[in-house]
Amino acid sequence: MAGTVRSRLSLTTVLVLMAVAVAGCSKNPVTREREFVPFSTGQEIETGRKYYRPTQQAQGGQYKADPALNEYVKRVGRKVAKVSDRRLPYEFVVLNNGTANAWALPGGKIAINRGLLLEMENEAELAAVLAHEVVHAAARHGAQAMTRNLIFQVAQAGVALAAGQSQYSRYTNYILGASGVGLQLIGRRYGRDAEREADVHGMRYMKAAGYDTRAAVTLQEKFLALSKGRKPNWLKGLFATHPPSAERVKNNRAALARFPAGGKVGREPYDKALASLRAKQPAYEAADRARGEMAKAPESALGRVDKAIAQEPREALFHGLKGQIQARRSQFTKAVAAYDAAIERDGAYYEHFLGRGLAYDALGRRVEARRDLERSMQLLPTALASHALGHIVLAEGDRARAKTLFGNAANVRGEIGEAARRSLVMLDIADAPDRYVKTQPFLRSGQVLVELTNQTSIPLTDVAIHVEARSGGRTLPRRLSPTRLAARGKAVLASGIWYRGTDRINVDVRVLRARPAAAKTGNARPYRAYP
Repeated sequence: MAGTVRSRLSLTTVLVLMAVAVAGCSKNPVTREREFVPFSTGQEIETGRKYYRPTQQAQGGQYKADPALNEYVKRVGRKVAKVSDRRLPYEFVVLNNGTANAWALPGGKIAINRGLLLEMENEAELAAVLAHEVVHAAARHGAQAMTRNLIFQVAQAGVALAAGQSQYSRYTNYILGASGVGLQLIGRRYGRDAEREADVHGMRYMKAAGYDTRAAVTLQEKFLALSKGRKPNWLKGLFATHPPSAERVKNNRAALARFPAGGKVGREPYDKALASLRAKQPAYEAADRARGEMAKAPESALGRVDKAIAQEPREALFHGLKGQIQARRSQFTKAVAAYDAAIERDGAYYEHFLGRGLAYDALGRRVEARRDLERSMQLLPTALASHALGHIVLAEGDRARAKTLFGNAANVRGEIGEAARRSLVMLDIADAPDRYVKTQPFLRSGQVLVELTNQTSIPLTDVAIHVEARSGGRTLPRRLSPTRLAARGKAVLASGIWYRGTDRINVDVRVLRARPAAAKTGNARPYRAYP
């Protein structure tokens, strides 16, 4: 835990130093209005570069089953970015996520989910979404959010950027350290001014790129209608950060006077680009249902995912989901085979390596487990991998690294965090017993007594303490060893050191040794807690 606190404080310190170094007013590149943003362009670009990959990983990874669709979206994005007010290293990716959402990190790093692509009808609507996100990057809206976060941190020293939960990712509770920063940046709800700027100037970019600006109006009308229907997919996606409103529709209609309708609509090229994804959508829906029922009805879930694989065998997500279901059923050899198929199709997504590493671990194949878990940590550090790796390196005799790994995993909520905290305590007790056993000497009926308190929820045994009493120039040492301390339990020990009522006596107590009564650390297999 101490290591995590240090990393949070150092991140805050860096941000404060950045603010001091470049603080001042500058012009918004899009609106030309003066504003305070204590981050240089280089710092924005570095922020986006640093968190772009981990944030993609936490949102499902890149969509790779249809490379042509990815290239199509990139072409449209580059067309819009080319006419922006700010030259940034813009990037565009399609994420393998069925939630209808799109987001931009500082520095022009933009993503759109396959779920949102399915909701649009033509290329101009796609351009409207991407232009909106380009404006967020060009107008420094993400940097403004970082500024607000910086000011909050200065007032609340030690608060981590990644604190709290993102409503988008089912992996959030398991992500470790700074990798969660990207989730917080994309999870922030933009203010009305930022959304208005992104809408209006997005239409300007559309016009300059040759697209029909009416698509920005029809898209907002569609979003408003869907928000009234409270479609869950939208409530936890685009609507959470880009809330639609009648005001936004009205503003977009008014903006048509400045950026008249006309230009490319692009229904045919959009239909062609989306044809494969639309045709395979039933497979994704089957996989979603399988994920929802795998805990209570694994047989049914397995049948659904097999149907999904039959419909779209190129989709790594389906093979990974099959491995997850089989691991939950303790069919670890089959799980490894399913994850092999997933990694063959997508060898750059952390969850496939995490799942296979956990399955190897359950099979006792420690070398393969360690390799896969470390690869998953490189792609996206998670408590699941950190906890499992901790037990592997502990078995290899590396107690120091095991404690670090357990300490990292101990900071998350839920079953994995609790198991990691227990593992850390059980390992650390042997190294620092005084952290866990509280001692309180006192005098009664002419004898020195010591009260011991087990401050953990783990029974302790082989406890040894050293008592030293000094009185009248004499030093009286004793070594005491109670046999057991119950979880959160107390014991009073008689030291055998006697005194007279007139004696002035000083007593020191040190805890020499303690170990958990359980033979093993808390190595709870994480499949039941797997998201």
